[in-house]
Amino acid sequence: MKKKFKLQDLDCANCAAKMEDAIKKLNGVNDASVSFMTQKMTIDADDNADFDSIMDEVVKVCAKVEPDCVILR
Repeated sequence: MKKKFKLQDLDCANCAAKMEDAIKKLNGVNDASVSFMTQKMTIDADDNADFDSIMDEVVKVCAKVEPDCVILR
C-alpha cells in the first residue's frame, strides 16, 4: 500500500535523505522517498501492516531528524 504525504518546513535536502533512510529501516515499510524539492513523502508499506502505527513511528523518526517538519496526514 502506497501513500503520499505533504511536508511543511522541511529545511534541507540532507535532512530529507536522513529521514528517508530512517523510515526505510522501520518494520512494515517496503520503501520510502522524501523529496526536499517537492516537500512530499511517499511510503510503501506492507498491505497487512497497520498503517496508522507505522505513521506514528514515521512521525517520531522524522521529528528526531527535523523537529520543525510537519507531516500533513
